[in-house]
Amino acid sequence: MKRLQAFEFELEHDCEEESSMRKFAGACRFVFNKALAIQIENYEAGNKYISYVSMAKQLTQWRNSLETSWLSEAPCHSLQHALKDLDRAFKNFFAKRANFPRFKRKGQGGSFRFPDPTQIKLDQNNSRIFLPKLGWIHYRKSREVVGELRNATIKRRGEKWFISIQTERELIRPTETAISAIGIDVGINRFVTMNDGSYIAPLNSFKKHQDRLRHYQQELSRKVKFSQNWKKEKAKVQKIYIGIGNARKDFLHKITTTISKNHALVCVEDLQVSNMSKSASGTQEKPGKNVRQKSGLNRSILDQGWGMFRSQLAYKLEWNGGMLLAVPPQYSSQECPACHHIAQDNRKRQAQFECMSCSYKNHADVVGAMNILERGHRLLARGEMVHLGRSKKQEPAEVSQLGFN
Repeated sequence: MKRLQAFEFELEHDCEEESSMRKFAGACRFVFNKALAIQIENYEAGNKYISYVSMAKQLTQWRNSLETSWLSEAPCHSLQHALKDLDRAFKNFFAKRANFPRFKRKGQGGSFRFPDPTQIKLDQNNSRIFLPKLGWIHYRKSREVVGELRNATIKRRGEKWFISIQTERELIRPTETAISAIGIDVGINRFVTMNDGSYIAPLNSFKKHQDRLRHYQQELSRKVKFSQNWKKEKAKVQKIYIGIGNARKDFLHKITTTISKNHALVCVEDLQVSNMSKSASGTQEKPGKNVRQKSGLNRSILDQGWGMFRSQLAYKLEWNGGMLLAVPPQYSSQECPACHHIAQDNRKRQAQFECMSCSYKNHADVVGAMNILERGHRLLARGEMVHLGRSKKQEPAEVSQLGFN
């Protein structure tokens, strides 16, 4: 089996290298936004979608034009990849896998990719990498890069720059070292509850820093926009957000690594997090109810990182020879695992389950995990496996066929 894996490191750059990276990221953002504006204008004129090949020809004209000659200072392949990113975004939109592409705003990070591995040289002994138009640049080496180099992506988070090196290597498909199967119920009070009764408490990374973040955001709102003091306060807010994200990612990686190594089959709920965390504000004609309570619930849901948890479980189980099953979540905490009686009254309180038919008692999250495991076994026995939560596999749509009408 082939494994694609990314190795991320912090870059150790000087002022000149940082200036170049800012320019390259800005050039890629400009190309993406300009191409998107052309596509929108083309659509409003009633024409068909402009393909990547046609858009790449326009990129050559932009690079040679006197008005945008500064684009020629950026790596050509990175600019072309910005157009490919937009083309992929439109394909996902046409296939109803994503929303309509949006313009990229200045100041929200920034990234660019070197997709040609022949132009990249990696010197791990000296912790440096050679990139087109950047030359040799050092990075903080925390582990060895394994595999054949495929591409490199540079991105900015806060005041720091990082490089993600993607490699590909051939591995023997692993045999299942673990033989156990578990059902997992995710929640807010308990992040993960297993069918055997064990559970993991939530990290609540955002909640821990919410008061401090609110203080800095209030200070930011009092500053004159784009002033030096405003930039300083904005950097403080960004630093907190980055710390929240890093803590959450580390927490999830540790949990998913442990689960994937110790279990061969993992069953989870096929939750639609985006639908669960939608705003309840409504419209002017039909205002929503309990908006503040729903807003707090949405923050708590998004703070858990359920989507990241499931995606990490998926590829780590595959690497270890295991399997992930996403099962229908309906009434999982209201169905009795003993007699399968389903009733809303079975769940007396948030954490208490008592069957109205057979008087079976247990923690509601444990009951949910037990039902999830049973549903996973049933799906597997019938061959109706739902891997990664995709109940219906959607093939990529051809842009030339869908197009703009």
